[in-house]
Amino acid sequence: MMKKDTPAMARMISNNQISLLQNGAAYFPAMEAALERAQHEIYIESYIFKNDNTGRCIAEALKRAALRGVKTHLLIDGFGSSGLPKNMLDALEAAGVMVMKFRPRVSPWTLRRKRLRRLHRKIVMVDRKIAFVGGINITDDMDTAGQTTRYDCAVSVEGPLVEEIHHSSRRVWSRVAWARRLCATWRRNNDNKNVSSKESGGNMRSAFLIRDNIHHRRDIENAYLRAIEQARFEIILANAYFLPGLNFRHALLDAAGRGVRVILLLQGMVEFPLLHYASLALRGSFLDAGIEIYEYHKGILHAKVAVIDEHWATVGSSNLDPFSLLLALEANVVVDDENFAKTVKHSLEQAMHSGARRILQGNWRMQPIRLRLISWLSYGLVRFMTGIAGYAPGQHAAQQ
Repeated sequence: MMKKDTPAMARMISNNQISLLQNGAAYFPAMEAALERAQHEIYIESYIFKNDNTGRCIAEALKRAALRGVKTHLLIDGFGSSGLPKNMLDALEAAGVMVMKFRPRVSPWTLRRKRLRRLHRKIVMVDRKIAFVGGINITDDMDTAGQTTRYDCAVSVEGPLVEEIHHSSRRVWSRVAWARRLCATWRRNNDNKNVSSKESGGNMRSAFLIRDNIHHRRDIENAYLRAIEQARFEIILANAYFLPGLNFRHALLDAAGRGVRVILLLQGMVEFPLLHYASLALRGSFLDAGIEIYEYHKGILHAKVAVIDEHWATVGSSNLDPFSLLLALEANVVVDDENFAKTVKHSLEQAMHSGARRILQGNWRMQPIRLRLISWLSYGLVRFMTGIAGYAPGQHAAQQ
């Protein structure tokens, strides 16, 4: 039997300081404080930017920065932020904020790849000194009913890794500007020679990973796969939309088979019915292999987080589903540090203890036939839609 290739290792950079920010209560004050300190440039990328209390607060901070001469860039997704009112965008631009939408034309009647490729990254970059990366959109930290707080995570980054994030943010902005024939104007407005700060006082090894449709199609997935394949005793994954491909599923099953404790913290509340029920189709095989599954019911689970062997951890925007792994622009930070990993693990354990319930194998087997039928039909439909979009099994992702 031919041995499958081992995924390439992420390039780790030393001497960083990475801090976990759980939920908007920690994330937005830290983000706003960094925006208020900005002196040279700001880049923000967000899938969702809403006209709610949080969105208006961040918009005001961006306007203040632009008015004091900071080169301020806001890139939002044309689908995720389609509800942002024109008067809010006009006010940002009037203050000097450069605003662009990624793929602003959205047709609800097509499954073509271009429609499904979205900017799903959540990045804030300030003065090449501090960056924020994670899964938190710019919106109020509550679920759609306004009753419970989402469980979500991001990180603040200081140190040499910031330069990698800065380069990526500029590159994405430049590509969108070229597409809109705005590159000449953008270059004139971005000729400052601001030098990044390499001093952070940190000692963490970390990597910045992206997924795009050109050179980095599998980087995030491969980092997961390598860490899972090397796991010795424990894997904890928390993911909002969990519908991984065959290689990923086999990696988890193999890990469980060699005695590694595998824990999945998954969405319990139904936010998007098709993806929710499709993900249920995979649970039987996981439970049969001894994998522990917990459903989060306290609120909406939006985190995309993992901890392996209490030293490897990742936080970012990438779900483990076809949308994130095969189509969208994503960004994750990987950290190889025991203290950080234990902090993330503690957060996940608290979420499981206070807001989740375990799915037991015996109870799962007693689920109604109707639920099993709906889950497998949903799974088949998602696979079919993925194939229609040009990413059926065996096909290579086309360039964007």
